[in-house]
Amino acid sequence: MELQLFHIFRNTPLGRETLLQSAYFCKSVGVRPMLYIPKSTKFLMYFENDVVQVDLDSSYLTASETARANAEMLLEQQGVAAEFFKPKHYTASTLPDIPTDFDFMCCPRSISDLSSKIGLGYIGPRVRRIVQAARFPVLITSPVYKPWKSVAIFFGGSVNAVNAFKLGVRVSRATGAPLRMYTQPGNRDRSEYERILEGENLMQELKDRVEDWIFFDNGSFEDHLYDVPHDALVVLGAYGHGLIKDIVFGSKMEKIQSVISNNLLIVGPRYTAGY
Repeated sequence: MELQLFHIFRNTPLGRETLLQSAYFCKSVGVRPMLYIPKSTKFLMYFENDVVQVDLDSSYLTASETARANAEMLLEQQGVAAEFFKPKHYTASTLPDIPTDFDFMCCPRSISDLSSKIGLGYIGPRVRRIVQAARFPVLITSPVYKPWKSVAIFFGGSVNAVNAFKLGVRVSRATGAPLRMYTQPGNRDRSEYERILEGENLMQELKDRVEDWIFFDNGSFEDHLYDVPHDALVVLGAYGHGLIKDIVFGSKMEKIQSVISNNLLIVGPRYTAGY
């Protein structure tokens, strides 16, 4: 069965950059984009343990009469064929239900705030809810279209980090892109992290696919992020903390997304896609 990436198209210059990024990801990984051109600013996503209402800002309705033609032209230029999603079910007349059985979803850093309010270190609450609830990874794009030439996995040893490792290996294998890993070890040494991967039967993938495993032993984590190539697709796991799990991804995740401008492929706590 063909893999699909769900993309909400915004017919604006910023929306063009996001679609170009989706097209590049799909072409590189071998995924078919599924585009949704919204007719209203609200929709529902029914996840297994959550229902997320997304409230788009009005820019998503810009020039709706030319949206499909512009999207098709951009994708044709990139050599990518797409399908267009049309809602079949509605909770209310202006509240379509969006399925959640896609393999990936592309989001800008926010899908419900005016772009003038968005800074690099800001990921909107609706995007965070989607990451927390989704079984699929979420591609959060860089502010402008930036092709990536390598894959960078942040590995901290958690269950989500193991899932991020699996996904990063999968992307590297599909694209042939070189793969590097980054770890801030704290009080643990490399052998402990290796034992985690060994326990998941992933040591062969570590040997075969990972070109370099960089440990940030000294200095601040934020300073070390400068060493991550600007043209790498960063793959990492996200998780929450107690009662504020819908707001906070985790301290390392928050630091990464607030400092670097790379494209991010995020694995949430309910990620169950095949490896």
